[in-house]
Amino acid sequence: MMRRAGFVLIAFLVGSCSTSGGPATSASADAVTFKPGADGAGDPYFPTYGNGGYDVAGYDLNLRYDPKNGHLAGTATITAVATQNLSRFDFDLAKLAASRVTVDGKTATAKSAGNELVVTPAAGIRTGTPFTVVVDYAGTPGQLANKTLGDGGWLRTDAGAVALGQPESASTWYPVNDHPSDKATFKLAMTVPDGLEAISIGVPGRTTTADGWTTWRWTENAPLASYLSTVVIGQYRITTGTHDGKPMVTAVPESVPADGAAAKSVARTGEIADFLAKQFGPYPFDAYGGIVVEDERIRYALETQSRPAYGQAFFEGGENSSVVAHELAHQWFGDSVALEKWQDIWLNEGFATYAEWLWLEHDDDVAVQASFDRTYNSFNWKLAPGNPGVAKLFGTAVYDRGGMTVYALRKTIGDKAFGTLLTTWTSEHRNGNADTADLIALAEKISGKDLGGFFQAWLYGTTKPSLTY
Repeated sequence: MMRRAGFVLIAFLVGSCSTSGGPATSASADAVTFKPGADGAGDPYFPTYGNGGYDVAGYDLNLRYDPKNGHLAGTATITAVATQNLSRFDFDLAKLAASRVTVDGKTATAKSAGNELVVTPAAGIRTGTPFTVVVDYAGTPGQLANKTLGDGGWLRTDAGAVALGQPESASTWYPVNDHPSDKATFKLAMTVPDGLEAISIGVPGRTTTADGWTTWRWTENAPLASYLSTVVIGQYRITTGTHDGKPMVTAVPESVPADGAAAKSVARTGEIADFLAKQFGPYPFDAYGGIVVEDERIRYALETQSRPAYGQAFFEGGENSSVVAHELAHQWFGDSVALEKWQDIWLNEGFATYAEWLWLEHDDDVAVQASFDRTYNSFNWKLAPGNPGVAKLFGTAVYDRGGMTVYALRKTIGDKAFGTLLTTWTSEHRNGNADTADLIALAEKISGKDLGGFFQAWLYGTTKPSLTY
């Protein structure tokens, strides 16, 4: 995510449904003990985010949105694998009501519990067993109050809607295991009134029209953290093409000039992605693109997978390719290689900030060293990125000191080892998750150096680290 332009970035009352279904045991279960999955993924910063007991393989959404009354309705088909003997499990779901839930075709009992949808299948699910959940649901989606950035999730707009936000947003428009540690593929068929566009992530599918409604289809085959999904509904100029043999889709609101700064900036997506690929390794996804969002409530940019979203505020002062470089860098750092827990957000933002510096050197002839020196000489070193706390999850330490940590590591282990580190990190952890300990271990392995003191000083210390390289 890029912080707000000009300054630092920033329940569902789920209706219950009662359906028939037997207890979570069966004759075949014999002595097997089935237990409920946890109602959180265990993240120290956000204990209630996500859920336990299963691993999602994919989300397949078939939805319909009416902007006149803000009503969203449809079906979510979720494929998963049990990671324990499950008697019941939860999905994160807020402000929407489930009317019917089935597990492997059999009616399940479902009820709301705050922002959770609690599902009890007709029989227990053994660990390691794949299963499919189908949820019919509807309601008027909204936002979730967030301690780090303000409200995030589904925003109703004059023309349509925007679903966007970090660290959580997906649960405001579909049932989900809403934590980055459970990545899954994503398919969306969104039906909206004729004359509106519905843009999402991944590869575009066919668009069909019937009875005054148009269905837009999108598929992201690489697993993603749920907050990296999005849909933007409104009146947009969509530009389609290919880049490096993959679909390129950019969308700019019709209210924004076609030849203006926003359109010109996102038009450089392919060029910037190619530059970053030379540093980080092959671009990790099957599609490229970008979406410009014109809404005063969205004054940030977010690395939604394969098609970042940019608040129009970033282009009010003219062309801004730096924000594009930042969000595209996240396609490697944060999207393809995702977090295990939110404490390690510096891994996302530090490398994206460093990528901005690389792009400035390439495009504006501003040396990376100069960007580092400017930041190093003015930084408040009491702020540390390695464990920033919830309130400062997207603060200056995570971005600026995170970026300095990356560059200082490059200088400490040398350009050759650092280059190997970048490409090894993005290849070994592609489509997966990693944490700070993983990075330290890899950096020490490649460089042959003990880097414990280095990372302690740069990520956790509260005094200015010395430049010993």
